[in-house]
Amino acid sequence: MKLELRSPINERAGIHVPDEVAQLAKPFNGTVVSKEGDEYPIKNNIIDLLGKEPDFTSIANYSNHWKLTASIYEDIWRKRSLSLLSGEEFPIEKEHELLIEWTAPKVDGWYLDLGCSTALYGRALKAAQKKANIVALDFSSQMLEEARLKAEADETDMYFLRADGRHLPFFSNTFDGIVMGGTLNELTEEIKVLYEAKRVIKKDGVFFMMHLIKSDAWYGRLLQESASLGGIKFWTVDESNKLFNQAGFKVEEQLVKGIVCFTKLVPA
Repeated sequence: MKLELRSPINERAGIHVPDEVAQLAKPFNGTVVSKEGDEYPIKNNIIDLLGKEPDFTSIANYSNHWKLTASIYEDIWRKRSLSLLSGEEFPIEKEHELLIEWTAPKVDGWYLDLGCSTALYGRALKAAQKKANIVALDFSSQMLEEARLKAEADETDMYFLRADGRHLPFFSNTFDGIVMGGTLNELTEEIKVLYEAKRVIKKDGVFFMMHLIKSDAWYGRLLQESASLGGIKFWTVDESNKLFNQAGFKVEEQLVKGIVCFTKLVPA
């Protein structure tokens, strides 16, 4: 199976993506064209379906487009964040174990790292199953460029795609699994993204989600209220589960550590 995108302009028009785009040892530059003739650039293996910078609706959105944010996100923040937020020792290796256990990537399966940032989850899936196909999608050019560098350093081949999660450029029932780590809290229209995830996942697919929930402690709530001014949202476990149900998913497994919530979703 080859990767075929759905044109952002004409939903019935497919865009064939050459296999070489995912082979990161050699930079790939060029274009892809839909069957209707709309054309999109590829620079250093990153396919850009957006072109211009999107409208920023929050500080959280805006900061993701800073080169500094992209460069420190994984090594400075992400690898330590769960231990800080959960209130217990929670190394990133433990997070990856849960990711692989619940997602169970399979040979020739297709997996979407949605709102990938530096493609931490996508790279972990590929490390666990070399013959899986990974698509890492984000709307930030800076994050995708950093993700590409890290994937190349890890000798991890995958597709990189700059696109809008509210309008996923894939046909229905494309993916065996979707993974999202921490992005849900930063979305401005989270229900649209979840609806789109439901559309593009297969009926027997798995959606692995990690997001932050409302704190029970008064000082935690105070910090979260400050973060909400920058566009970060928080829900209780029940509120987030209702959100998932509204989008057409059901909760199959869930693990809560402090304000960190891991959820295994399947299509309802």
